[in-house]
Amino acid sequence: MRRLGVLGGTFDPPHIGHLVLAEYAAAHLGLSHVLFVPAGDPPHKRYLTRASVEHRVAMVQAAIHGNTRFVLSRADVDRPGPHYTLDLMKIIQTQYPNVELYFLMGGDSFRDLPKWHHPEEIFKICRLGVMARPSNHHGDWDLRPDMHEERLPGLAACVEIIEAPLLDVAAVDIVERLRQQKTVRYLVPDVVLNYIKAHGLYEDQRA
Repeated sequence: MRRLGVLGGTFDPPHIGHLVLAEYAAAHLGLSHVLFVPAGDPPHKRYLTRASVEHRVAMVQAAIHGNTRFVLSRADVDRPGPHYTLDLMKIIQTQYPNVELYFLMGGDSFRDLPKWHHPEEIFKICRLGVMARPSNHHGDWDLRPDMHEERLPGLAACVEIIEAPLLDVAAVDIVERLRQQKTVRYLVPDVVLNYIKAHGLYEDQRA
């Protein structure tokens, strides 16, 4: 059965960490494609997005251009909120009924999974591909498939840890550097940086 990865996020802006996760997940998990799904109005970041939906969609499209395995999906931005991952995955499952779905996330998101909206329903729909983040970014903690097994029985069997470079890159830090007029070259693709400059995004904004 064909495998499809789903990488959601605000992508505000999209950066090399997103691209590395998608590329290494595709290789590690044998994914035919990875859907990049910009978030419309994620409940945990409501009112915190800095660029508009259409700017974020355009930046993602620019960032993934040229990689035939990467595909932009508007599944989240073209639907009414609230925008929970569970609802998104149900939509993706309907759009792609004959594939094995993998929801891709960083280790920090996996750490917080029990706090998500009905997390026990998410891994009934899809498997989870998890990439670790450097421990010093979010505190010293161990990333294990069974770390939530007591609260979410059966989760561990649905988790695969992705072997990938540990890049400590965060959009909030990129925006702060831009605000301070510091270089972010190689933290974001050149086409994304050019788009940011052309549209005056993230100027004079506190991250």
